[in-house]
Amino acid sequence: MRNLLLAFVSFAAMLCSAMCQNSTPAMNQPATSAATARDANTDGNARKWWKEAVVYQIYPRSFKDSDGDGIGDLKGIISKLDYLKSLGIDVIWLNPIYGSPNDDNGYDISDYQAIMKEFGTMQDFDDLLKGMHARGLKLVMDLVVNHSSDEHEWFKQSRSSRDNPYRNYYHWWPAEKGKPAHRWSFFDVNADAWKFDEKTNSYYLHYFSQKQPDLNWENPKVREEVFFMMRFWFDKGVDGFRMDVIPFISKDTSFPPLPAEYHGDYIRYYASGPYTHDYLRAMNKEALSKYDVMSVAEGIGVTTADALDYVAADRHELNMLYHFEGVSLGYLPNSHKIPDPKGYSLVEFKNIYSKWDAAFASKGWGTIYLGNHDQPRMTTRWGNDAPQWRELSSKMLTTFLLTMRATPYYYAGDELGMTNIKFDRIEDYQDIETRNWYQLEKTSGQDVQKFLEAARITARDNGRTPFQWDRTTNAGFTTGKPWLKVNPNSTSVNVASEEGDPNSCLNYFRTMVRLRKNNPVLIYGKYTLLDKDNPDVYAYTRELDGKKVLVLLNFKDKSASVATGHDLSKAKTLLGNYPAPSTNGKLRPYEAAIYEW
Repeated sequence: MRNLLLAFVSFAAMLCSAMCQNSTPAMNQPATSAATARDANTDGNARKWWKEAVVYQIYPRSFKDSDGDGIGDLKGIISKLDYLKSLGIDVIWLNPIYGSPNDDNGYDISDYQAIMKEFGTMQDFDDLLKGMHARGLKLVMDLVVNHSSDEHEWFKQSRSSRDNPYRNYYHWWPAEKGKPAHRWSFFDVNADAWKFDEKTNSYYLHYFSQKQPDLNWENPKVREEVFFMMRFWFDKGVDGFRMDVIPFISKDTSFPPLPAEYHGDYIRYYASGPYTHDYLRAMNKEALSKYDVMSVAEGIGVTTADALDYVAADRHELNMLYHFEGVSLGYLPNSHKIPDPKGYSLVEFKNIYSKWDAAFASKGWGTIYLGNHDQPRMTTRWGNDAPQWRELSSKMLTTFLLTMRATPYYYAGDELGMTNIKFDRIEDYQDIETRNWYQLEKTSGQDVQKFLEAARITARDNGRTPFQWDRTTNAGFTTGKPWLKVNPNSTSVNVASEEGDPNSCLNYFRTMVRLRKNNPVLIYGKYTLLDKDNPDVYAYTRELDGKKVLVLLNFKDKSASVATGHDLSKAKTLLGNYPAPSTNGKLRPYEAAIYEW
């Protein structure tokens, strides 16, 4: 789903404090911990295609419109397959394209084995997959099975009567028992995850929108439906799944008050279901293990302490997960993604990514990302989108993503250095998260202007504006009215302008991808953090089979020095975002440099 930032937890804890009780849930027997198995059978450096891949994420609604309705579609993606191939990427992850009423831009699925009409037909999908495979590109789809749409036939049947065969496909609570213990909803205007339904005098559970009821994985029929659906897509030739909020699938169905030990942290509680790992092992056995595919968990609520339970090879669950600690950095506590005026701490940033690298040093495998459909543009959030720094900081961040020991997930448009659009009015936002949080702020008497100012930096729609192909009307995205406004800087930041410029962000990205692919040390090499307390520079080495690479990244708009313990004058320069990289350890603003010994 959507990078539901951990800053949100603090706000949930504040509202929950008055209603949480010192009670312990009647939990089912938990899955066996992986702790006793972690020293066995090192798998961290086992060669796998999905470890060596560069994954490129496409938000279909915003990529390319082929029919002038203002909405990107599958034929639009097909028309740009040669461009995608030219990037050097290996895997394309598509956000949901299934049948959906679009309450949450496709993350509310009404038919798991159909294509959303706005995106095209199943024949269009088959043509897209064929075109990708012909170019050596793999396709990963979004698996959204914590919840469905309330317009899915399962839910229509489920809510029709208490004795309907589909009743137990979802979580229902009879009203005669009183309202169940509070559960936080991320997208509900009242932050309430229980919705009363008059038809059967019951409440249903929805961790997200009221139109996204949670599926009941405790029902084996639901699991069978999901595994059948996964095999349907694998049999078509799909190469894997990114699994939306997958840690949330198992619930304690007695629905007790939130246990006191979670201190109001709903995200952590939601990710601690009693049977999550049993269900994922069943998924692996019944679907994943039968195909040469990749799987990645949206690891919301997962920490370094339990990450290997999901991805260690001997667990027979998933391949990778991505965490939220990094992208959650720099927000004020008890706020809806309000940035800290002081900015984020680079020292803390380094500590987080170093900690996660260590989690997978010998077992399992990690991911690295700074932008996606749930995040603002990485150049605005983590770099500097001012005209004099946009390109340099964008290239610096690209260098970081493609030199870490993890599978990089790179968001479409970041290769151009696309930036936030920074809307001033709530009416310009289409995102359910931003709109509902605005209403929550308003009804609770908060400063909505402060919220809007923060949204210019952090709102998800900043990363969803149409892809910028050229300087024509609507950036070449559509001949109609785009579903979301196009960033005005598209006249200068676009593919057509950058293709012919050897120093553009686009061509730097291509060069970095080639460098990573030609140097296994950048994929499998040991990571070592240097000068860890330096507040301006991120420095680290990668080492493999006697080869050492040093990466220096200045995250600030000023010159900075770094102590590496290495004589740079004796090193070979592999790449930098300035014409002549530093050889004395003094880096210019947003400088990135890679050296080899």
